[in-house]
Amino acid sequence: MKTKLILIFSLLAFNVAVNAAVVGKDVEYRQGETLLKGYLAYDDALQGKRPGILVVHEWWGHNDYARKRARMLAGLGYTALAVDMYGDGKRAEHPKDAKTFSSAVGGNLELAKSRFIAALDLLHKHASVDAKHTAAIGYCFGGGIVLQMARLGVDLDGVVSFHGSLKTGNPAVKGQVKPRVLVHNGADDPFVKAEDIVNFEKEMKAAGVQYELINHPGAKHSFTSPAADGYAKKFNMPLAYDPVADKKSWQSMQDFFKQIF
Repeated sequence: MKTKLILIFSLLAFNVAVNAAVVGKDVEYRQGETLLKGYLAYDDALQGKRPGILVVHEWWGHNDYARKRARMLAGLGYTALAVDMYGDGKRAEHPKDAKTFSSAVGGNLELAKSRFIAALDLLHKHASVDAKHTAAIGYCFGGGIVLQMARLGVDLDGVVSFHGSLKTGNPAVKGQVKPRVLVHNGADDPFVKAEDIVNFEKEMKAAGVQYELINHPGAKHSFTSPAADGYAKKFNMPLAYDPVADKKSWQSMQDFFKQIF
């Protein structure tokens, strides 16, 4: 009898795995006259609506890494949209280009918000998404962007920043920040100074934001990206992949989403 039950449960688990199918597809949308090229991922075997998550790319642009994270989120039962903040799906091949692209958008909060909202509207319209439950995650440049969107009062349940910038010229105002905030920072990230963390926490507390900042010991910038070591070597940059910090931060994000949704 015990053997039969084990066999039955094994077959059920196999059928679930077979039926689960993460669908990923290119999508186009617009912000004004600018064509934006994103990537939408969801599990079409799941029934009913589910929370939607925006994934904001690193300063390299909308690349395979952002798409991979969108598929991972779809595998967790969410519908995820890897956004295009630069327009026309632009990707940087060199840090100089990445700096140019990211500064053009990050330095213009009105433009950044417009492109973020355009992606959020597209996500809301998808048949699988419960528009009342949405969040955003971001990496590097994208981490800074999702924090800025929280400061600007965008209606989200939560935002998660992975090795993103904490600085801002537009500090949070009490009562304006709607989402809960989770920040994952590399304790050895040279781009985030100790004073940046102090100032960020003061800002969040003064604005009454429900937030958590986790410093990962020994982790450098881009600690979640396996491509970081290659970029570090090629361009002599202080980047490094940290599998331990990557795993812990991803699990922390999952726990965070279970709380906010």
